[in-house]
Amino acid sequence: MWRGAAAARLLRGRGSGNAGTPRPASGAAAAQLRQRLERELDEIRGAGTWKSERIIASRQGPHLRLAGGGAGACGAAGNALPRLLPVRSPCFSLSLPAGIINFCANNYLGLSSHPEVIRAAVEALEKFGAGLSSVRFICGTQSIHKDLEEKIARFHQREDAILYASCFDANAGIFEALLTPEDAVLSDELNHASIIDGIRLCKANKYRYKHMDMQDLEAKLQDAQKHRMRLVATDGAFSMDGDIAPLKEICQLAHKYNALVFIDECHATGFLGPNGRGTDELLGVMDKVTIINSTLGKALGGAAGGYTTGPKPLIDLLRQRSRPYLFSNSLPPAVVGCASKALDLLMESNAIAQSMAAKTQRFRSKMTAAGFTISGKDHPICPVMLGDARLAAVMAEDMLNRGIYVIGFSYPVVPKGKARIRVQISAVHSDEDIDRCVEAFTEVGRKHGALP
Repeated sequence: MWRGAAAARLLRGRGSGNAGTPRPASGAAAAQLRQRLERELDEIRGAGTWKSERIIASRQGPHLRLAGGGAGACGAAGNALPRLLPVRSPCFSLSLPAGIINFCANNYLGLSSHPEVIRAAVEALEKFGAGLSSVRFICGTQSIHKDLEEKIARFHQREDAILYASCFDANAGIFEALLTPEDAVLSDELNHASIIDGIRLCKANKYRYKHMDMQDLEAKLQDAQKHRMRLVATDGAFSMDGDIAPLKEICQLAHKYNALVFIDECHATGFLGPNGRGTDELLGVMDKVTIINSTLGKALGGAAGGYTTGPKPLIDLLRQRSRPYLFSNSLPPAVVGCASKALDLLMESNAIAQSMAAKTQRFRSKMTAAGFTISGKDHPICPVMLGDARLAAVMAEDMLNRGIYVIGFSYPVVPKGKARIRVQISAVHSDEDIDRCVEAFTEVGRKHGALP
């Protein structure tokens, strides 16, 4: 317990000596490393692909206040944190100051600022503590973890689920535990980096098919018939381009060639499909997809965490063999509380999930009419395709000066020559927010030659 002399010693230690002074490593090897790293960093800056981090001084939401003043910071009207109004329904309202409008978060449903979600986190923190200081199988499993896993499985209409610290960890944990050198995995070439890295960890025979190309997938499945088991792995919705995998066709080919289907639903869970269950619900193949990995860190509260849901024997195997699960601390109670309440709101009403379509269509149609090329179709990820990395970076900065928070994406996040500004629509954006964003894009695009 932190009391008395121990607390006094801790406080005294904070002010003693040069505890906060940086002490770079010495020696020739350290100096050589520093020189090499500085050269690489200079090359990144020179290529125009440097990724700066803007510091947010408010909670996540459709409107933001940035730290430090100057370009992009709100004026006097934006100096207070957003005030949340009482909740009347799952489609809640926010009263927010004028200022920076945020169009680049994965906060699809606005639940990261929902008062009931925040309240659930506080209650879980007070009841269950800050964290477990342990992995699940030692002494890191609480009743709320099991309750959330049951709720996830029920939401996706699957048998069981297992929690991870992130979906990156879920993707790192499944392929190695499930697949052996006797098996094969077939992966879309534009799958998320976490799927690619997870597949690299396993010893299965690896096939990569052209992006959403069903002829190429079929050819690869034919070649993979010599292996014991075949697993087709794809993003349900691709985060860089906003396009949706042709799951009906994938599942038909999987049935024809006796393969399993795995989908990563990080950019689909909560808002695609009539009830927000994802691309398998949207495309009517919930009974054809065997394994789903997804996140709690986007639409479902926006904090952290990921999961796998599917057949119970698979989930049981992951609890025994999945390395990210076995060797990572369990999710903090506050995160579990957030996600659990977010799922409650979604399962009580589909109003939030259904609110996305009209807002997405409004932005896409107005931007297309203005002369921009918007990648993908009918997804709230709306990539404004520009091609040139410097143009994307400069336009994003100019947008911020006009009160619109967007980020330029360039290599290595996207292929060279495919730079874009990725706009993401949220359920809590107003029509006025969307129209203001389109107006700013039009002004900035004309200024920098992206529009005639």
